[in-house]
Amino acid sequence: MIRYMLRRGAEMLITLLVASFLVFLVTEFSPGNVARKTLGAFALQSQVDLLYEKLHLNDPLLVRYVRWAGVLTGLQADPLQDPALKLDFKDPRGDQYFGNFGYSTLYKAPVNDVLWDRLGNTALLAGLAFAVIVPLSLLLGVLAGMRAGTTLDRVVSTISIIMTSIPEFALGVILVAVFVVWLKLLPGTSPLKNNSGWPIWTQLILPVSVLALYDAGYVARIVRASMAEVMAKPYVRTAVLKGLPWRTVILRHALRNALIAPFTVILLQINWLIGGVVVTELVFAYPGFGRMLLDASLFGDVSLIEAATLIALFVATATQLLSDIGYRLLDPQARR
Repeated sequence: MIRYMLRRGAEMLITLLVASFLVFLVTEFSPGNVARKTLGAFALQSQVDLLYEKLHLNDPLLVRYVRWAGVLTGLQADPLQDPALKLDFKDPRGDQYFGNFGYSTLYKAPVNDVLWDRLGNTALLAGLAFAVIVPLSLLLGVLAGMRAGTTLDRVVSTISIIMTSIPEFALGVILVAVFVVWLKLLPGTSPLKNNSGWPIWTQLILPVSVLALYDAGYVARIVRASMAEVMAKPYVRTAVLKGLPWRTVILRHALRNALIAPFTVILLQINWLIGGVVVTELVFAYPGFGRMLLDASLFGDVSLIEAATLIALFVATATQLLSDIGYRLLDPQARR
């Protein structure tokens, strides 16, 4: 297992290296001059030319990537903080440290000061939603799979399909209309500020509900299909014919095998909860990671786009690694 984890960790690093080059390539060849995008549309041409020369943007692409990676890993000082440029880009951590993502032109602050705060907000939202999605979907999926073809199975499947079919923005509008406009029980926005007149915990209820209702139906359908397949296996029928209690049959023989297939799907929901909830964050004005990435893309904030994309890629590869390890722990055949 240790050798497998080391090999998968090395593959993960290679994936991140290749992905970082592709991210750099896309941002470098996006419309507009990198120096102009860094300084903004109203910067003087003399300032743009000076920064163009300072960043050595005439060098070959691979050389520029190595220089960018050097700044990111702390092997090279950030050229944007050079006092000669008079950009007033100041980072309290200094101009040379590991994880230096540069300066955000949108928020007028170092990327690290913006990125981790927004990522923490999304992690809070994702963690609460995940804590609801997993037990709810497992409960509904197992119950429906145990009674495949019955009224309970049809009811659970119908509700799951309906919830998954409703877009996030529509589900958000429906919940706002009911709980904000009609019942007046919850706030309509989630700025995560105490001075908004509502406690912070109340501001999280609607965004978490939208994510949980939208995603739990999908996961429940996956669990239901796996559970129904396991319940038809010969060893389950044999356990029932031997007179074992129904509870023992489910918990000791069926449930663990039924969770092998959905395990990867459940962990992959973390990727969506971190980088794919931009619609929910926009509907409720939530200061999260996805909304930040959208704003950076619309504004053309190159440094923030690169940093956010790398973080999202790291989360995706890390969850894939965890799912592979968990799959091997659950399935003895995979270990062999």
